[in-house]
Amino acid sequence: MTARLGERTWTELQGGMPRTVLVPVGSVEQHGPHLPLDTDARIAAAVALRVADGDPSLLVAPALGYGASGEHQGFPGTLSIGHAALRAVLVELGRSAGAWAERLVFVNGHGGNLPTVPEAVLQLRDEGRDAAWFGCAAPGGDAHAGRTETSILLALDPVLVRWEAAEAGNTAPLAELLPTLRHGGMAAATPNGVLGDPLGATAEEGTRLLAGMTTALQHALPRWHLNPRAHLT
Repeated sequence: MTARLGERTWTELQGGMPRTVLVPVGSVEQHGPHLPLDTDARIAAAVALRVADGDPSLLVAPALGYGASGEHQGFPGTLSIGHAALRAVLVELGRSAGAWAERLVFVNGHGGNLPTVPEAVLQLRDEGRDAAWFGCAAPGGDAHAGRTETSILLALDPVLVRWEAAEAGNTAPLAELLPTLRHGGMAAATPNGVLGDPLGATAEEGTRLLAGMTTALQHALPRWHLNPRAHLT
C-alpha cells in the first residue's frame, strides 16, 4: 500500500498500528539559473519517501511547498510566507495530525526555514504532542544551488537541470557571507543566486548524498524521543 498520505482513504487509516507522519517542508525560491524553484521541497519529499518505503508505520504527507524565503526576495519567482506564517502552519498541522497519528516529523529541505521549524516542534511538544524535525543537509556540502543540490536534482530528475545555464556563483565560505546575506539578502551576495559551483555535479554523487540523508533519518527515527531538542540527528 502506498506510503503517500494523499493517495490513501480515511478508512484505510482507521485503527491498526501507530503511525508516524513525515511532512516534507520546502520553499519556492530561486536556485540559480539552472535549478527549479521548488528544489528544496523536492529534496525533502525524496528523502521522506525513501525512508517510508516498505515501512507501513510511516506515511508521507504532501509537501509543504512554501517556506520563509525572504532572503531570496530580490529574485523573481520567490513565494515566501515568512516565519510567523510558517510557524503557525506547522503548529496547526501538528495539532491536526495529533488527532489520529502517534507522531509527526517535519523533514526540512530549506535552511532558511530555521529556526522556525524547531521552534514549532518545541511548541507542539510543550502542548504534549509527539513531534520532531530533521534537516536534509549534506556534511561538507556547498550552501545554495551549487554542486550539492545540483547533484541531487540530477539524481532525482535530470530534465529539470538546465546545464546550459549552470555557472559558478559566490564561492566564499558561508561564514564570511553571513553579514552580507543578513543585510542585503542573496542578491547582495551573488548576482546569479548561486553560493558554490555546480560544475562537476553528477547524478552518482546525488544518489550518494540522498542515500546519506535517508540513512541518517532512518537511524534517527527510533531514538528521536530521547533528544530533548527534538532534532533528529
